[in-house]
Amino acid sequence: MSSEMINIRQVRVADKFWDKLIDNATEHVIPYQWRVLNDNEPDATPSHAIRNFRIAAGLEEGEFQGYQFQDSDLAKWMEAASFSLMYKDSEETRKELKEAIELIGKAQQPDGYLDTHYIVKKPDKKWQELAHGHELYCAGHMLEAAVAYTQMTGDESFLNIMDKLVDLICKTFGKGEGQIDAYPGHEEIELALMKAYRLTGKDKYKKMAEFFILNRGSKPGFFDDPRYKELLEKDKSIDANYYQVHLPVLEQETAEGHAVRAMYFYTGMADVAKETGNKDLVNTLHKLWKNVTQKRMYITGGVGSQGDGERFSIDYDLPNDTCYTETCAAIGLAMWSLRMLALEPKREYADIMERALYNNVLSGISQDGEHYFYVNPLMVKPDVAHFRRDHESVETQRVKWFGCACCPPNVIRTLTGLGQYIYTRSDRRVYQHLYIGNESAFEDMKLSCTSSMPWEGKAEIRVGAEKPFELALRVPGYAKDFAVTVNGQAAKGHEEDGYLIVEVKDGDVLNVSFDMDAEVYCANPHVTEDCAKVCVVRGPVVYCAEEADNGKLLQDFRMDPHGAIEVDASELFGGIRVVRVEGTRSAADEDAPLYMPVAESKREKAVMTLIPYYLWNNRGEGEMTVWMNSIGG
Repeated sequence: MSSEMINIRQVRVADKFWDKLIDNATEHVIPYQWRVLNDNEPDATPSHAIRNFRIAAGLEEGEFQGYQFQDSDLAKWMEAASFSLMYKDSEETRKELKEAIELIGKAQQPDGYLDTHYIVKKPDKKWQELAHGHELYCAGHMLEAAVAYTQMTGDESFLNIMDKLVDLICKTFGKGEGQIDAYPGHEEIELALMKAYRLTGKDKYKKMAEFFILNRGSKPGFFDDPRYKELLEKDKSIDANYYQVHLPVLEQETAEGHAVRAMYFYTGMADVAKETGNKDLVNTLHKLWKNVTQKRMYITGGVGSQGDGERFSIDYDLPNDTCYTETCAAIGLAMWSLRMLALEPKREYADIMERALYNNVLSGISQDGEHYFYVNPLMVKPDVAHFRRDHESVETQRVKWFGCACCPPNVIRTLTGLGQYIYTRSDRRVYQHLYIGNESAFEDMKLSCTSSMPWEGKAEIRVGAEKPFELALRVPGYAKDFAVTVNGQAAKGHEEDGYLIVEVKDGDVLNVSFDMDAEVYCANPHVTEDCAKVCVVRGPVVYCAEEADNGKLLQDFRMDPHGAIEVDASELFGGIRVVRVEGTRSAADEDAPLYMPVAESKREKAVMTLIPYYLWNNRGEGEMTVWMNSIGG
């Protein structure tokens, strides 16, 4: 059984954990990022995004600055700002959005073309540098923003601008005479086209997305692009695999290349498979999902282990201190997981989606919302990272902005758009994938959920409905003693693919409860970096040790995997659960010999305090590790 993604307007998050993050995004971060995009924020790396549009529109003179995909920073901010209107209907935000839309409209060329890098810098190269040009990538993010703005405001002015660009894309690309038989170097437009299709019902969006998906990996594609050949010669990490064009799409079985590109590609692929019923695409997605989640994903939901090329490497190559695990890639994994849930609601997809959201996605933004991680390592020794060239991509502290600033607005659009990840639905069934507090209103039913996640496995769900329907409640893979009551009585239901299916009616009150023990995890022995190491996970939250709580030399600690594990409420960060584990640490001082017989080494009992991984580096620079050495097995 498949299900449908919901209209984001139907779900408003109201949750003790997520509210403070969303409120901060709405009240503080969105205005902050608008100032950054306008180059009006002191100490932040200049964005140039708005200025590039002003130059393209003829309102200002100057040269294009920034990366060739700089337009997408503005687009993602606009999507986030549009979603934020559901939480705070700010006149100022509406004014800024209208200002941006007006500017984009002025920059658009008469034929519909829209990309400031090529309008300003390379007007004679339009659609000629598909491998690395990002025209279609930027178009995708702009289209996503237009869909969000239309959903939130009912105003189609932005969508009309983008519709004109899509008409040009449909005219330009295809297998007909005079058309370009190719596809984008950076996937994104595919999933955006499918969003526009679901909103408008216009078949052109679906057909264009299907063309880009099914055509990928075929030749000539962009293999004859001189820019592609030039990049291959300059950078050996940028090969056919990097772009996911090493094989025709239906022959791909392993996740290859640039991780963000891959995640966006698989998201669009799942969208197309869902709407066209292409079973071959579904089979390909199954193979890719298995490879990513069983052989190439970090326990935090991070993907893309190699900094060189921001890419996947090989099976089980998951280093902790040099890993890349870009924030945008984890967001992409959550997006892909949601599409797989729409294809076939199965617990495994929701478990992974939840893991990515609570860990690698959230680690990308500080608690104040003004500092960001692009890269999310699982182990950091600042002095080593500052010195060694193989650690040069690792950030030891979040920064206010990046020259390549894809991640900051991406995190914010994810937070303000979080409601879309909670449910999918079929005709008479609503699937609840995440126990996040919310108020939802579908066409013929309402759900109100309060939740204690991620600190306690408790949720209360109140039902309003014109007629009875089925509520499918996810049984998390980590849940112990999962139980549901309806109006105080044990629920009568059956389980399907990790969901408890319960018949509900108007006025019903459901209580969901389950235990979340702090569990000790080890890795597959093929992950050589984690051999003889363990880590601690509680519910969806991965924990780490930080220097702020435990001092230096975190790698010296050896955890007893069978020792007592203590979970305590803490006032840190406004109220969290900390974990304390037992083990030993070296008793040797700094004057100890560089090497010594084991018989002469001294160790003493010790306790290590662990905090949620997503919170690391909010108390200053210091050592951090997720994986700890283990005493025995």
